[in-house]
Amino acid sequence: MKTLKLMKHLNSYTKRYYSTQNLDKKIVVEKLGTITTIGINRPEKRNSLDSQTLVQLSNEVEVFENDKSAYVAVLYGIGGNFCSGYDLNEIAVSKENAESFFKTISNVNLTRRFIRKPLVAAISGYAVGSGMELALMCDLRVMEDTAVLGFLNRRFGIPTLDGGTVRLSSMVGLPYALDLLLTGRGVTGKEALERGLTTRLVACGTSLGQAINLASSVNKYSQLSLNTDRKSMYYSIFEAKSLDDAMNFEKINSISDDIISESVDGARRFLSGVGKHGKFYNIIEKEKKIEHQF
Repeated sequence: MKTLKLMKHLNSYTKRYYSTQNLDKKIVVEKLGTITTIGINRPEKRNSLDSQTLVQLSNEVEVFENDKSAYVAVLYGIGGNFCSGYDLNEIAVSKENAESFFKTISNVNLTRRFIRKPLVAAISGYAVGSGMELALMCDLRVMEDTAVLGFLNRRFGIPTLDGGTVRLSSMVGLPYALDLLLTGRGVTGKEALERGLTTRLVACGTSLGQAINLASSVNKYSQLSLNTDRKSMYYSIFEAKSLDDAMNFEKINSISDDIISESVDGARRFLSGVGKHGKFYNIIEKEKKIEHQF
């Protein structure tokens, strides 16, 4: 029922994509309960990123992170493409322009940091170059069967600047990551799913709705313990110096007064009948409003 309501809301605002009020917005944000959708709105440029769009996108992600009523975000592209990479028109003007653009990328630092809440990518059309790096930044990726991932920037001598060389190898292993990085070839749905580049493969035109469905399966849980576990996993992959270090961080990160209280509450709800027999619905009491700290 909750998912149905979300989809009805989704259908209502998709009709407003190209309304007058959104024509000048390079990033379109919508709240669907505890789910935030963040859309890149440059369809005429296949949602490529100029410096202004990149800054706006980074700002909206930060707003989502700091919004206590928002649990999960869905990142997508309006008009049939996720993101086709950097806007080469801005780079091609002059060396000075290119230096300024790369400086903006460095200062924004969106994809090279830890995002404090879960992100789901809804991938349609092209997700290439920095667009692929945006997708890799997300925790979960829902990819349409006709979509294309890849470092197509390789063809034009544009470096990989947004964390792709770091995140990709940790996801799929060094040999395959090097294959994609050095050849610059595109990867479509079936291969992406088999290689772990995407977590869901869906029909053309359905990625946004399916990504919202996936987000709704994450936002129904108690968010404090969920984000604690998520942080421990990222630490183990990208920061831990050893197995003992990773294990130690998990232990320390998972024990606090708030988490213990949440665990006690969860155990009591289980004993009262919630979640028994493998049920995953009505996990959180609707009448109990909890403000989570992130």
